[in-house]
Amino acid sequence: MARIVKKPDERRKEILQAARELFKTKEYEKVTMQELMDKLNIAKGTIYHYFSSKDDLLESVVEDLIDEELKRKKQLLKSRRCRNLNALEKFRVLVTSDTMAEKNEEILESLHHPGNTLIHTRQLGDYLIKLAPIFAAVIEEGCDQGVFKTEHPRECAEFMLAGFQFLTDVGFYPWSQSQLSRRIKAFPSLIEAQLGAPKGSFSFLAE
Repeated sequence: MARIVKKPDERRKEILQAARELFKTKEYEKVTMQELMDKLNIAKGTIYHYFSSKDDLLESVVEDLIDEELKRKKQLLKSRRCRNLNALEKFRVLVTSDTMAEKNEEILESLHHPGNTLIHTRQLGDYLIKLAPIFAAVIEEGCDQGVFKTEHPRECAEFMLAGFQFLTDVGFYPWSQSQLSRRIKAFPSLIEAQLGAPKGSFSFLAE
């Protein structure tokens, strides 16, 4: 039988998809590179040509998820659903339609593995770098409409995303339920103050 040779991008995507499926069904520490090789029927040299370790593979899987979320949000803003919305309404759609964590809970939980702290930190940075500009563009639009009042839309977006990601993630630090509750309760008014938005306009964040 002739050996099937796939293009590098195609092979890499194939490995990432198989890894995503494994990380969704098994605990991180129980997944092995050999298991992935067997699943794809590929040689050791092939998989290590693309990914140096299981950690490298996990980081690439999460980066892939972030890229998908970025693409989805861009498409959402261009969709008929958002066409006639003002900036505040678009902001709400962006926040409430975020399904990355919900659909990939098992994979993202792997970042909480004790040995993956550095990966977790880098992925938060990657998330901010890629997603903040989307929110910043909506904030800028809101400033033009008179809905928001800030001279720093990009930084506002970064502070909001970083604050929410870090201060509500018990994987970064074992926050207590009372700490989480008071922060979530305060987020709406803090964001309204930061953006110069009408009082009560971000109350949906505490719902």
